[in-house]
Amino acid sequence: MSRGFATFVLHTHLPYCRLAGRWPHGEEWLHEAMLECYLPLVRALRRAGRDCGGSLGVTINVTPILAEQLRDALVQENFRAYLRERIAGARSDVERFSATPGLRRVTAAFHRERYQATQSFFEDEIAGDVVGALAELEGAGHIEVAPSAATHGYLPLLNDDDAVRFQIETGIASHVRNFGRAPRSFWLPECAYRPGLERFLEDAGLRVFFSETHLVTGGLARGKARGGMHGPYPESHYVSSHMAEGPARGGTTFRAYMVGHSQVAVMGRNERTGMQVWSAAHGYPGDPAYREFHKKDDETGLHYWRVTGAGVDLGEKAEYDPAVARDVALRHAGHFAGVVQSEIDAYGEGGGNGGIVLSAYDTELFGHWWLEGVDWLEATLRHLAANPEIELVSAGDFVTSHPPREMIELPEGSWGAGGDHGTWMNSETAWTWPEIGVRQERARSLLGTSTPATRQLARELLLLQSSDWQFLMTTGQAHDYAIERFRSHAERFDCLASAIESGDPEGDRLAAEIGELDNPFPAIDPCRYSPVQPTPVVRG
Repeated sequence: MSRGFATFVLHTHLPYCRLAGRWPHGEEWLHEAMLECYLPLVRALRRAGRDCGGSLGVTINVTPILAEQLRDALVQENFRAYLRERIAGARSDVERFSATPGLRRVTAAFHRERYQATQSFFEDEIAGDVVGALAELEGAGHIEVAPSAATHGYLPLLNDDDAVRFQIETGIASHVRNFGRAPRSFWLPECAYRPGLERFLEDAGLRVFFSETHLVTGGLARGKARGGMHGPYPESHYVSSHMAEGPARGGTTFRAYMVGHSQVAVMGRNERTGMQVWSAAHGYPGDPAYREFHKKDDETGLHYWRVTGAGVDLGEKAEYDPAVARDVALRHAGHFAGVVQSEIDAYGEGGGNGGIVLSAYDTELFGHWWLEGVDWLEATLRHLAANPEIELVSAGDFVTSHPPREMIELPEGSWGAGGDHGTWMNSETAWTWPEIGVRQERARSLLGTSTPATRQLARELLLLQSSDWQFLMTTGQAHDYAIERFRSHAERFDCLASAIESGDPEGDRLAAEIGELDNPFPAIDPCRYSPVQPTPVVRG
């Protein structure tokens, strides 16, 4: 009999980048994620599901805008070309390093073999359909797939109930069309919450969403929100007192709670298991044996070096040994399974019963930032599945079989740096929010009918609302690119809006022209963007 439960929540998202540049910013973001992360992960989940049977305890959130791109024929063809280039580069490196002493030739062969295996999996086993493969895993009961807002809009800052509802409803409609099932779980973009959002989720028939640790337990930002993480995240800053700080509310991440007076539950991220993976200083990805992400070969861009040690200069990195790194990943998997067991035991010893350990991460960490992460995750799932004291369960199954009996009032906040909205609202990004607000208001009078022009107008509004533009401006990863993308969607919206307002018969032609570039959500219903009674916003 199990003493507790374990679940993984993987947040899978990239902004809309179809035909919006290739490299260094644009569609190759998606190609790289498919090659290094999404396809290896799906392969691993299929293997683990086949061997372990039953639930793997994984809820994988795939944002609707990402799912739309993964199913796009042009994106798939461009990915095939990208994959062929990577295989050719690895093959050429095998030849180039054939007489080179050390590990370069071994690592080049390692890259070639894994890329070829990924190509075979993509073409022969799943017929190029990542989304369909995930839907199949869900249908077999191995995983749960959860949606998010349509374009990952930062909901607390949209400041318009119509806009929030449209993001959520369009996202769910896209999810049902792509995955074939109504969802139970929902990922709030950036785990960003403000009081009242649960009502929109309840109206949409959802059962549970996810929160950063400090919003459930009270106190200062912790875990990912504190900063010092692996990946493209900004430095932490202080949490404003009216949002994430304050006295502890007595909540625990080992339980689910009903939010306010709704019928929607919240589950919080376990801090200890989060830091085991996220922490740049203490997490597994910083192990000296693992592949160094930031140093690449000048000719092919492949990686031949390892982390080596904290603070080691890139020029001093030692050569990477794939076999040693895999052994370390398997050892770390065993350690992590022990951490989950100890968390469940500690909760039980403190008087708790049947606690759940929820470990939430960005999916792109696995395989992309942390090459060995997919091997680690698969081995971890196998360890946990073999432990009779731990039951692997998806989030939706957990709240269905163990309905929460207590209610919690959550404060406003996010899992962004500092735990507040500062990554998305700051001196670099403040100008974008009035621009969005003006167009949300303009859309209110234009989206009452469904025509090619109004459908494209609705798409441009959703793309404009994507939180990725503010994130990229703040982190500096692609500052100018993000501004260009934001302005391009604003301009396309304005051109379409003017055509609709003037009754210009060229509006539909313009919509078709823009739609060649921006084509997500083919079944979008602009009539759903309609005035509703505003949800009261309570700010503590």
